[in-house]
Order: sequence, then C-alpha cells, then structure tokens
Amino acid sequence: MRSLRFLPTSARRLGLPRRAASQILLTQLAIAAGVLALATGLFLAPLSAQLDDQAMRRALAIAQSAAADPSLAAGLVGSAPSPDGPVQASAERIRSATGAEYVVVLDLDGIRRSHPSPDRIGRPVSTDPGEVLAGREVMEIDEGTLGRSARGKVPLLAADGEIVGAVSVGIAYDSVQGRLLGAIPGLLAYAGGALAAGALAAYLLSRRIHRQTRDLAFSDIAGLLAEREAMLHSIREGVIALDRAGRVRLVNDEAARLLGLAPEAADAATGRALDEVLGAGRTTDVLTGRVTGRDLLTVQGARVLVANRMPIEDGGAVATLRDRTELEHLGRELDSTKGLIDALRAQDHEHANRLHTLLGLLELGLFEEAVEFVTEVVGVHRSTAEQVTEKVHDPLLAALLMGKATVAAERGVPLRLAGSALLPDRLVDPGGLVTILGNLVDNALDAAVGSSAPLVEVDIRADGRTAVLRVRDSGPGVPVERREEIFTEGWSTKQPRAGAHRGRGLGLALVRRLAERQGGTVRAGEAADGGAEFSVVLPEALR
Repeated sequence: MRSLRFLPTSARRLGLPRRAASQILLTQLAIAAGVLALATGLFLAPLSAQLDDQAMRRALAIAQSAAADPSLAAGLVGSAPSPDGPVQASAERIRSATGAEYVVVLDLDGIRRSHPSPDRIGRPVSTDPGEVLAGREVMEIDEGTLGRSARGKVPLLAADGEIVGAVSVGIAYDSVQGRLLGAIPGLLAYAGGALAAGALAAYLLSRRIHRQTRDLAFSDIAGLLAEREAMLHSIREGVIALDRAGRVRLVNDEAARLLGLAPEAADAATGRALDEVLGAGRTTDVLTGRVTGRDLLTVQGARVLVANRMPIEDGGAVATLRDRTELEHLGRELDSTKGLIDALRAQDHEHANRLHTLLGLLELGLFEEAVEFVTEVVGVHRSTAEQVTEKVHDPLLAALLMGKATVAAERGVPLRLAGSALLPDRLVDPGGLVTILGNLVDNALDAAVGSSAPLVEVDIRADGRTAVLRVRDSGPGVPVERREEIFTEGWSTKQPRAGAHRGRGLGLALVRRLAERQGGTVRAGEAADGGAEFSVVLPEALR
C-alpha cells in the first residue's frame, strides 16, 4: 500500500511540484542558472579590468608618441599659451589622428598649453602634475574636467634632455564601457546556449529519475524506506538482499538468526561477498543462485532451511529463508513412528505365519514337532535380543537395532552386529547417534535390497570415550568421485516415495552435520566384500 505524500509547508506555500523528478528538474535548472550568472559575473569582472588596462596603455602610447615629436617641445619653450599657438595645433592634430578624447600639453607650472576646449588654455590643470613633471610616466583612470577617462601622462623633454613640460592623453571611459557592453550580447548568447544544454540534460535526467522513482515524491521515498526497514526487521522470515556482484546489501534480524550470525557479524556483512560471510557450501550456492529452483532445502548449522531466490532489475537478488527445523524434526519423528509401525506390522505378519504353522502342527497331531518349533522360534528371538543388549548397553540404541532388524527381516535383508561390536557405556547424546545410525541403516537396507547376497552389518564399539560406528551393505557401493558429493544437501539416488518424508537428499547431510556438531567425522568408503561402508567417529560421545 502506497504511503501518503507529504511536502514541507514552504514547498506547499510556494506551489512547488510534488514529484521527485519535477523537483530535481527545477533544482537543476536553478543551479545551472545560478552557475551561469556567477560565471558571467566572474568573466565580466576581469574583462572590465582588462579593457581598462588596454585603454590606459593606449593612452600612454599616444602620449609617448606625442612627446617624441621635437617640434612639440620647441613650440612649448618658444611660444606663449595661445589657442592659435603651435602647441595647440600639434596637439589637436594628434588627437584627431588617434581618436583620443583629449591631448593636453602642460608646462612646468602645470599651465595648459593645449586643450580640446580652447577657453581652458592658459589655466592650470585639474589634477596634480607633480609625478609626471618629476620624470615618471603615469597610467590611471581618473575624473578630469572632461569626465571619467583612461589617462596616460609622459614627461616632455627638450633637445638637451631637460624636462620642459608634460603630455597628458585621455581616452573617454564611455568607449571602454561601450566595448564592455558590446561583449555582453555574445557572452549572453554563449550563456544561453549553455543554459539550454544544461536544461536539456536536466530534463533527460529528471525523466530517468521519474522512471526509477515511479512518480514518487521525496516524502514517499523516505516513508517507503522507513516502512521497509521496519517490515524487514520485524517479519519472522529471513531476508537477504544481494547486488549483482554477490555482495550483501541487507540481512534482516531473522536471517542473521537462521544463519547463525552474531549481530556485529550481520552488521559487518553489508558490502562483503556472501562467500566471505558464510563460507563455501550449499547455503551460499543457493543464496547466490549457483543452485537454482524453488523451495530449495539447505542445512546451516543445526537448522534445516527452505530458501527461495528472486532476481531484481539491477542484476541483484532478494533471497528468503524459512526455518524448517521443527517441521523436519516432526517429519523425522513421523518417519521413526512409521518405521516402528512397519516393524510391528512385520512382526505381526511373522507371528501370524508362525501361529498358523503351529496350529497346523497341532491339528495334525505332531505335538513333538510343535514343541520343537516353538522352542526354536523363542530361542532365535531371545538370542537376537540377548546379542543386541549384550553388545549395546544404551537402551535407545539397542531398541533401534531390534526394530531395524525386524524391518530388515521383512525386506529379506539380514541385519547383524559385527563380532567386534561392543558399546559398554551409555551415550552422552543418544538421540544424535540414534538419528545417525537410523539414517545409515535405512540407506544400507535400500542399497542391499536386490543384491545377490543381501546383507547389512553394523559395527559399533567404544574406544575410550570415543564411539566408532560402521555400517556396511552388500549394495553397488559409492564411486570414489562421489564420496564427498553424497553428503551435500539435495543429493539422493532414491525416488521420493508417496507420502514419505525421506528421499529428499537430507539424510546423509544431517548425518554429517550431527557428527560435526559433536566434533566427529563421517566418511564413505568401500566394504571388504564390496558395497559401501560408512564410518562415523564421535569423540567424547560416551559417559
């Protein structure tokens, strides 16, 4: 269900769009316009200074050219200030030729000898001429009687090198501003083009964001993220999110519990490859997609998990985990109950046959033969029970062997204890060894049925406090190259039986898990007479 959309009060008051893509578009346009305005200002500022400098250097160059004319210095020394004098004529000629605003020649007293306004000839200049009359050239932007101008001043030297006056040339500042303003349209054209390109890029980006955010507002996205975090960490199903490289994006609390990850390990898993977090194994293969399918079973630690993996658009995936441990235990208990029922049914069938035989002997009047038959049957059962209880002192394990012997007899496969079998002490964890032995015997019976000389042999003995268990069968055996593969979850050579809990490739995997949980080992090999032999070593298994 989509969360409600909320916008900040200021955004609602300004009438801003609610969609994330539209807000991003407007933001990008505002940023692009601001950057262009700033860039334009930063460009115009040095351009103005550059134009000022060029104008001052041009004025100085004109002044230097005028001061280099010997007739100008001679006219200054040899004539009085006059609008019709030689100095005014030379200065006006230079002004007209160069386009300067004014060319002013002044004597050592700062009196103008030339000026664009003849009425100002003979008057002192409006600015201090001391620096230029001291022999230094001057460039400046200044206010004079003709307004603001770029000015260049050069000392005027006589033929003997003595300073007799100065030449001041000004270029109207309006012309500098005109050049500056003339550059602005071109600059704005470039800025407009850049803004248009930026607007187009912003529009294309906003369209992509529109598709990716699915027309959600920022408040929607924030709300969905908050809801996702709350939901993922509260549900009772494990969730793991992976990216396209197989790195962990998210592990919720239930997934960390099911996978046996401590809280700090779960937090540190983000950004790491799943192989580094969990190590190699079927669970990693299932979650990363190297093993595909629906409702895949895997064993992690002591837990039986059901995993499903769903790829997502960006190449990653989301995997879910459900705990099947309790269901698996119930299934195993149902299997045990069914096995007991099978054993009882076999015993009932066997007893019925024997009773029918005994009845026939009695009806035929063969009383001695009947006595011998009963004695033999009772002796066989008593000897079998005595043999098992004599060699195996743990009651649960002994009861399991008796039940399996009855089922084996019904299936036409002899089940016997090896001569070296002896387990004199009680087990620390009898339930674990019962599960291990039950699975191995069931597999051995399935393998031995149909062989030329069917047989299953169980050898269980104590080596100090270590329990050593071997189960041999007369079946076809296990190829060398598959003796490790058979202990992986999901591997099985049997077809699932209707209504049966077994046949799903978990039996041998659980055998190995239970053995390793007790610090033991399991391996598959070849029996001396052919067939398969499974060996289990459990240290510290006896009291």
